[in-house]
Amino acid sequence: MRQINQNLPGRLVHSLNALPPRISSSLAEVTLPIGSGGGIFCASPISYPLRYPEIAMRVRFAPSPTGFLHIGGLRTALYNYLLARKEGGAFVLRIEDTDRTRFVADAEQDILDSLKWAGITFDEGPGVGGKYGPYHQSERSELYASVAKQLIEADHAYIAFDTPEEIESMKERTRTDSNPNPRYDYVTRVEMTNSLTLTEQEVKTRMDSGAPFVVRLKVNPGQTVSFTDAIRGDVSFESETVDDQVLVKSDGLPTYHLANIVDDHEMGITHVIRGEEWLPSTPKHILLYQAMGWAAPQMAHLPLILSPTGGKLSKRNADKQGIPVSVAQYRETGYEPAALVNFLAMLGWNPGTETELFSMEELIQAFSLDRVGQAGVQFDLQKLKWFNEQYVRSRSSENLSAALLDEVQSRYGAIEATYLERAIELMRERLSFEKDLLEESYLFADPTSYDEGACKKRWKENSSPLLVDFANELSGLDSWDRNALETALKTFIADREVGMGAIMFPVRMTLTGMGSGPDLYGMMELFGMEVVVRRLTAGASTLG
Repeated sequence: MRQINQNLPGRLVHSLNALPPRISSSLAEVTLPIGSGGGIFCASPISYPLRYPEIAMRVRFAPSPTGFLHIGGLRTALYNYLLARKEGGAFVLRIEDTDRTRFVADAEQDILDSLKWAGITFDEGPGVGGKYGPYHQSERSELYASVAKQLIEADHAYIAFDTPEEIESMKERTRTDSNPNPRYDYVTRVEMTNSLTLTEQEVKTRMDSGAPFVVRLKVNPGQTVSFTDAIRGDVSFESETVDDQVLVKSDGLPTYHLANIVDDHEMGITHVIRGEEWLPSTPKHILLYQAMGWAAPQMAHLPLILSPTGGKLSKRNADKQGIPVSVAQYRETGYEPAALVNFLAMLGWNPGTETELFSMEELIQAFSLDRVGQAGVQFDLQKLKWFNEQYVRSRSSENLSAALLDEVQSRYGAIEATYLERAIELMRERLSFEKDLLEESYLFADPTSYDEGACKKRWKENSSPLLVDFANELSGLDSWDRNALETALKTFIADREVGMGAIMFPVRMTLTGMGSGPDLYGMMELFGMEVVVRRLTAGASTLG
């Protein structure tokens, strides 16, 4: 597992130690490194085609290793991947690992494994490299420090020393019916403990003593923050509704809001495709781009994935409804990766036709942001199961046999590959998952028990004698194929003057141990004469 350099937060704090607004002249100057992409201190915006002339489109997927990859995250990664591949652009994977309080040790590896399993490859990122790395935020702290310094010196950010208790006290003090959720903003900051309200000496004293502090974005009222969303069109926010977002935490690490802006700029990201939950944060990001004089990428906010009962598909409500939320759970359950990808692609996007089944290459050719809807889309587990059935049933018998043979032999002994392939063909239209075949033990071994409930309802006094007679008839057949077996059964019924059910049910029960199953004649053909006769005779004896 990759280790985080624990000294970086300290270096970032040291870098900022000389940066209180209004008092920078009284503090020592520091020299900070230029970012890996170069040119971040330009006074005027630089367009991406000029800065990165070698490629027209660059997109990124930037998950945080605070848990296993969510299916919503996989959809975001997929849409970024599809757009990059269609436009001949680059798909970048960046790990946003600065949230150390919620860090999960195995999460990054799960992200990598899940993307690989789904067939989503990245052009730059961990293990792949690229000229705009490093691709872990924890390795880019000096860059964030340099940008924070510029923001503070330009009066776009300030230092705040407030404790959590003081912030909570402020919220309690200012909470009203008309303002139920007070913010740290242009109204409340004037009564808080920050570099805007303290004297130069007070700020210096606190910093010299090592007092914890954060860096906040300074959002001034009277501004309209506007941008064009590729999915939602023109979007505007009034700055009075935007809080003074924390940019650098008290541990010296940047928040998502600062780090993703810096990294997107440094890595030349031209299109940011992310979930709708980030839409309220976008004005903060636009303000940061403007403060730094950088060109903002094209934004696109995907519709929410909703639970079947409404509301965002959270872990809690998903668990209640039996819906897996992590990609790992779908892998473990046995879903086909192509089926999950196909399903997620249609969860918010439509091709404009009745077609539902797409290969990855077909998705790449058909995908466009202008066919992504704005409204949330309900997650339908039954629809996903339908997709999975289409994909698993489309696989060749040879392919499925190769995947299952070792496990079948482990469970049931020396099963031949050719026999398994024939069993797959018999069961093909009954498979929802590859592993379903493993649970049909009667395909590979004589039943050891019989469905008591079904037998109680349908087993008759003459069932056993009929079975014995039928077994004897089968023993004398010259041909053992489906047509011969069907003819033999119908002839037996006619000769004995009994109904079809009088013999069909006992035969099926003794062959499988259940009252239902695949095509009876196909199953008998698969088993062969010896097995069929043995099971019929044994069942007649056991059930009496």
